[in-house]
This record gives sequence, structure tokens and C-alpha cells, in this order.
Amino acid sequence: MKLIVNNIPPEYLALRINYCKQQIRQLPDVRMHTYNIHGVETKTAVFGKHRYAVSTPRGRELACVMEQKEYYRRQLNIYESIWANTYKYELPSECTPRKVQRLLYVAPGQPVIMDKHFFDSLKNDANKRYPKPKDYHFGGIDYRSAAERDIAVCYTEMGIPFKYEPEVYINGLAEPIFPDFVLYITELDNCKIHEHFGVKSVAAYLKTTKFKYCDYANAGLVPELDTIYTYDVNGFPFDIRTLPFKLNTSVYLTMLSSQGTESSS
Repeated sequence: MKLIVNNIPPEYLALRINYCKQQIRQLPDVRMHTYNIHGVETKTAVFGKHRYAVSTPRGRELACVMEQKEYYRRQLNIYESIWANTYKYELPSECTPRKVQRLLYVAPGQPVIMDKHFFDSLKNDANKRYPKPKDYHFGGIDYRSAAERDIAVCYTEMGIPFKYEPEVYINGLAEPIFPDFVLYITELDNCKIHEHFGVKSVAAYLKTTKFKYCDYANAGLVPELDTIYTYDVNGFPFDIRTLPFKLNTSVYLTMLSSQGTESSS
């Protein structure tokens, strides 16, 4: 939570606030009652005029709904407190959660929507082509550098789901690629690809970097909208504090580009 408090920019924070409000409105109101009958404690979920024992499938389902709603209420309290203590103006009107349809072309004329279904289809930590050092461990995964581990920690602390080096097929390439990170932005039902370039000043690596830019463009992805790029440069190392703002640019551009598309509110 430290990174959220210190670094989350206003537009992304506003989106989180509005998303929590949306979920609270959409989830049904469920109450939980506890009865003690002949010394036996029984819990029931109350929905409308009906009661369901939590031991039944419907009762368990409603109990989960209640827990979800309480979770969003807690998150909303946190985010609104951050907003009240940090920013002194109304929430930006364009920061509205909605489903957006950004496309990734896996072959000519074959687009896939970069949504939750796409994200769930990706295998985490799938790149076995090159061995990884054992020095940069976090969350059950060995990362290739300290910077990549810091990025993973940052996304984790910001509550952003991600896959590390998943296998992705894109237009124009016979073999799959393994982006450093694929993120899932829950509030927009949208994925982002994040590439971190670690030795930008090396000529051979610069060539690889150039090809990656072109490969993503050929697959229909727009820099800074669909893809995020960070760098380690000799004499100017990567600073993790820049990441929330790079992410915010991508998310904010997506919010603006999605005006008039399908809304989930």
C-alpha cells in the first residue's frame, strides 16, 4: 500500500474510486444473520425476502457476494482517503470504468481482444529459453534483474494483476515472444504489455529493442497506449518511482480513447 499512497497519480486513482463505486452499486445487497437454535449456531444469508443457509450452494454464493461488496467498500474508503489528503479538486469526469476493446493481431486478419479472457489464457513465467539467475526472487518467481523484480513488487503493491514473461503469439512472427510483463487493468477490462530494456546503450541490444518496437506495431499495438517501455541506461539507472506515471499515461490514454465505446456502468 505504500506505493499507492506515495505514487499513484490522480487519474488512475480516480478510476479506482469510480470502479469501486460502480461495483458497490451493481452488487446486490445481502445481509448475514446468525441464529442460535438449541445451542447450534446457524448462519443465513438474507437477500430480499428470502433466507438461505450458508451451508447451501445459494447461501454460499450470496455470502461471497456480501464479502465482495464489503471488500469494495473498504477499498473505496482507502482510495477516497488518499484523494482527500492529496488532491483538492473533483474527480476527473473522464475517469470512468468501462470495457474497452484494444486488439492484438496474432496473424493477418486475426485480432484478439486484450481482455480478461486473453489475460487468463496466458501462462505465467513461460520463457524457458534462457536460464535465469537465482538472485532476484519475489512471489515464487525468479526475475532476470533487480529492476524487473522491483517492477513486480510495484505492481503487486498497487494491486495490479500481471503475468511475467508469458508466451504471446503476434502477427509477423513464426515463433512466440515473451513480453517482460502483461498487466491486467481490471477497471477497463484491458491488458497492457510492459517491456523493460536493461542495457539500452549496448549496440546489439539496441537492435533488439528496435525490432520489438516494430513487432508490436505490426501487431496493431500503439506505444504508450497498449505498450509501456522502461529502461536502464548506463549512468542513469531505472527509478521505480517513474513506473506509476508511465502506467498512468497508458491508462489515461485508454480512458480517453474509449469515450463512446461500450460502457460497463
